[in-house]
Amino acid sequence: MTRPVKKTPEQWKKEILDAAQQLFISKGYEETSISDIMEMVGGAKGMFYRCFQSKEEMMYVLGKQMFLENNPFEIVKGRTDLNALQKVKELLFINQSDAKRNQINLQAIPILKDSHILAAAVTANKQVLTPLWFELLEEGKKDGSIQTEYAKELSELLPLINFWLMPSVYPATLEEMYHKYFFIMEVLSKMGLPLLDKETKALAQKFLSDIAEKGGKTQ
Repeated sequence: MTRPVKKTPEQWKKEILDAAQQLFISKGYEETSISDIMEMVGGAKGMFYRCFQSKEEMMYVLGKQMFLENNPFEIVKGRTDLNALQKVKELLFINQSDAKRNQINLQAIPILKDSHILAAAVTANKQVLTPLWFELLEEGKKDGSIQTEYAKELSELLPLINFWLMPSVYPATLEEMYHKYFFIMEVLSKMGLPLLDKETKALAQKFLSDIAEKGGKTQ
């Protein structure tokens, strides 16, 4: 009788993330238990904790993985029909159009109350997004579509904006979040990155409405 092939830790990790994604989308994060996930992959709970410290950490890793699998910066990078400013607006549209990842991200809003998860997310955004933003902003300076002397500063600021808008991090009502959004759009415009138009405003309204519904205002 052939003995079953033993899975590597990386195989277990991948299968757990795949199962979690399916269950979070179909049942929801809060309604899905670690037991549910391990039942789907055919493993014991102990294997989960060999791969992840907690369900919250796994959710954070899943969101990061889904971004890298459909990285909007890479998608727009080779577009020769767009200048850099147009690429920025296009990547914002692509990012907001990723329905599965947005559903996962919305469910992850409450876990940002965990200071360890928040710190890990901020660090990951700094490591992954800041270089991508800087490259695109420098491209905009070269093609003339983005006129700023603050490419480095903007590349560090942009990855932090979503955290500032999250009501689980900075409690706010929907009206307050709108006010914050228009504030940051004005700041970015003054710094040479004019993003506010009809399309980006519509995307922002949906994004803010969704996170307000999920996160609400907490004190």
